[in-house]
Amino acid sequence: MLDSALLRQRPAELAERLATTRGFVLDASRLESLEAERKQIQTRTQELQNLRNTRSRAIGQAKAKGEDVAPLMAEVAGIADELKASETRLDAIREEIEAIALGIPNLPHESVPPGTDETGNVECHRWGTPREFDFAPRDHVELGARNGWLDGDTAAKLSGARFTVLRGPLARLHRALAQFMLDLHTGEHGYLEVNVPVIVNAESMRGTGQLPKFEEDLFSTAVGDSRRYLIPTSEVPLTNIVRDEIIEDAQLPLRMTAHSMCFRAEAGSHGRDTRGMIRQHQFEKVELVSVVRPDGSEAEHERMTRAAEVVLERLGLPYRRMLLCSGDMGFSASKTYDLEVWLPSQGSYREISSCSNCDAFQARRMQARWRNPATGKPEPLHTLNGSGVAIGRALIAVMENYQQADSSIVVPDVLRPYMGGVERLA
Repeated sequence: MLDSALLRQRPAELAERLATTRGFVLDASRLESLEAERKQIQTRTQELQNLRNTRSRAIGQAKAKGEDVAPLMAEVAGIADELKASETRLDAIREEIEAIALGIPNLPHESVPPGTDETGNVECHRWGTPREFDFAPRDHVELGARNGWLDGDTAAKLSGARFTVLRGPLARLHRALAQFMLDLHTGEHGYLEVNVPVIVNAESMRGTGQLPKFEEDLFSTAVGDSRRYLIPTSEVPLTNIVRDEIIEDAQLPLRMTAHSMCFRAEAGSHGRDTRGMIRQHQFEKVELVSVVRPDGSEAEHERMTRAAEVVLERLGLPYRRMLLCSGDMGFSASKTYDLEVWLPSQGSYREISSCSNCDAFQARRMQARWRNPATGKPEPLHTLNGSGVAIGRALIAVMENYQQADSSIVVPDVLRPYMGGVERLA
């Protein structure tokens, strides 16, 4: 959520910035009208409250003197009716303003390039050289199907499209990737491993920006009157750990990592990457979340992105870092780096990690604050999140980049301790 002062005091300026950077249309005139009415009704509400209190005291004084209090009682009753109507309207105005605020995306950081879609993204650097094959490289679906290790047909029978069953050595390689990433991030990068729920309440989804705007892309479940949501990423529960909290300065920065299932309806992505594991309804990630002082979030963003890059370098996977333009960033992000890994079967780089600085946007929604020792007052924290990295896509990249002419797959050196010393999947 943006700073409420922007919405109250400079809605026209905010609308222009959102239109030019995000392509988002904000009805500034409606906000101005609501704010003017809010001020008017709030003033009248306070007047009525004071008047009611004054008349109530007068009733007590009149009773003590034995005077007739009926006229005063009637006046107080009329004040109470008007006050109730005024308070009801004030609540409705505040709810409408909040609903508008919850639907507004974050403003891009000044270093973010302008653009409307992925064509406006800027390459920062590349690492590694794509391998040259002396045979036609196969895609991960063909490599996995050869021994029945990657089975989309059985998954479709069980659950429908965009699910996958993994078996045998490939399932173990998938698990090895997760364990390797967790060990790296906890052992070298200073993240605390956390095991979190994969079903959360609406408040958690609202806190990180998935609700109300992106409800159609979420899976949900209901038991009785209780509605909960399957997480699209463990960013949601990890970040919401600090919801409604005031964190002391000495506790910062908080760095957390979690391996979890993730669930996405993939609404609006029909026909995109339907083959194999690239775009699934259910997948796994090792997520990175940082909660930091405002003056440290830019440096933390670089640190987090570097932690994800190290995963790919240790695996020997060529990648590039992309700075996303203003029109291609996620709803809550002020700045995002995407890491894209090389997939030989496609002859292109594909996203495998997205690392975002959300500055105070999520913290305001969550009422997540820190106590600034300079002022002694609670102020919004800054939150960051990133994939460290997507496990299924890492599996795809390992399979394709380490494939051999006979369709066997060499296990990267760094994963062999997690594979019981196995060097090749044949």
